[in-house]
Amino acid sequence: MLFAPDTAEALEFVVALTDTHPGATRSGRDELSTVADLDALLTHWKYSGRIDHDEAELREVREVRDELRRVWLLDRDDMVPAVNRMLRVANALPYLTRHDGSDWHMHATDPDAPLAERMRVEAALALIDAIRMNEVGRLRACEADDCTGLVLDLSRNGSKRFCSVRCGNRMNMAAFRERKAGAPDHPRPV
Repeated sequence: MLFAPDTAEALEFVVALTDTHPGATRSGRDELSTVADLDALLTHWKYSGRIDHDEAELREVREVRDELRRVWLLDRDDMVPAVNRMLRVANALPYLTRHDGSDWHMHATDPDAPLAERMRVEAALALIDAIRMNEVGRLRACEADDCTGLVLDLSRNGSKRFCSVRCGNRMNMAAFRERKAGAPDHPRPV
């Protein structure tokens, strides 16, 4: 196992959250533009504690989305001060908890803290594991030309290049067409 289950889940959530940005979505629209969009995201990605379901919370979560995207794309040494700042601003104090069927895992904010703050801190805790394990290279941007999606590479050999099968297929087809266009024409033997 590369990361602890709660770390992998938090990193997967960062990808899901940042992939609501217009450049990363299949629809080309901001998929986190309404409170209903945020509620839909939270039906799959469960957060315990306070959830306000209002425009202020949505704005804060969108700010966290942009911040996490910037931090995700930093190299390991540059990521450290950004993660430390995220924890310091929230006055994070790690503690173990279990709830909602999850085994012991770490939180570092009060359950009544704003949702965006809890998202930021949980992501920071997960990024700490990636930094400490020297696995930041598994956090990267999609290599598809026209995609801004993020990639969390949990593969055994660390070779995942695209955020989705769709991007991988599209780039493979483009490479195939390019090779075919550059191949010399040879008549078929009769």
